[in-house]
Amino acid sequence: MAGLAVGYAAALEQFHPTEIVEYSVLAEQHGFSGVMAADHFQPWVPAQGHAAFVWNVLSALGERTTGDLGPGVTAPTFRWHPALVAQASATLAAMYPGRHWLGLGSGEALNEHILGTYWPEAPERINRMFEAIEIIKKLFQSGLTGKDVKHSGTFYKLESTRLWTMPETPPEILVATAGPVTAKRTGRHADGLITVGAPLEKISGLFAKFEEGAREAGKDPSTMPKVLQVHVSWAETDEQAMANALEQWPNGGMKFPKGDIRSPHDFEAMAKLVRPEDFAGRMVVSADPDVHRAELQKYVDLGFDRIYLHNVGRNQREWIEVFGRDVLPHLSR
Repeated sequence: MAGLAVGYAAALEQFHPTEIVEYSVLAEQHGFSGVMAADHFQPWVPAQGHAAFVWNVLSALGERTTGDLGPGVTAPTFRWHPALVAQASATLAAMYPGRHWLGLGSGEALNEHILGTYWPEAPERINRMFEAIEIIKKLFQSGLTGKDVKHSGTFYKLESTRLWTMPETPPEILVATAGPVTAKRTGRHADGLITVGAPLEKISGLFAKFEEGAREAGKDPSTMPKVLQVHVSWAETDEQAMANALEQWPNGGMKFPKGDIRSPHDFEAMAKLVRPEDFAGRMVVSADPDVHRAELQKYVDLGFDRIYLHNVGRNQREWIEVFGRDVLPHLSR
């Protein structure tokens, strides 16, 4: 696995935060390299049952593990002003030097609508995210130089201020995207890209746009991280693996955009339409570790530097042990 990092995607939507910490510790003991945890205010469906505050959990993980730590992802646009995300990220990076990266996205109504503000169309959400990145980068720089910065833009204002607690090196800013236009802007304005498991030809297109944007900004795309989150369903039998997927992660079988859906109960109603065949090509559902390994190897061969794995069932302990023994050691670049 030289040159490749495979981490644990901690599902705060599914488990109590103390359970997440224990599973993350176990994952590290079995060869997983770090932890990605999403910033959710609600679970996708009520059956998942949780939605802990990601920054608290990341701090606890910093104390209990030694690998990298990232919110994958948080939206610095609606629930959070970008200045607060910058402060949270800088603080975590100062506490755990060299371990923290900042994963950002344009948000989903499931989490972001809760303040009752206007929920715009996707192009505005994306524009908000890139303006937020500009503010976060300004604040990171302010912490390094000790000079106040300010901002007055289309969506946000920032009065003269600086970050007073800052690591020696700012956290990497990685942007989550599944679209080519955003991928190109990510190459220009961020340090790396995050995406989710998808057909290889689609990801190749994302890479091409990301690299194009990076080169336009005078950056070398070969040095910029490409990060993948993969949802899988493994259990001791194929039947149990499918049952876990249908109960715990039916959103993985929904073949339509989900960014405008506001309630876990709405997702639950839609989940009744999901059938086993809907997961084909979207998520590997199998009891055979070799099936999972072969699919993951395709992503490795495509050029990802880091992969974070999420097993959608509640059988985390068993899955961590099996993948740590039978899958991770056999992936290679």
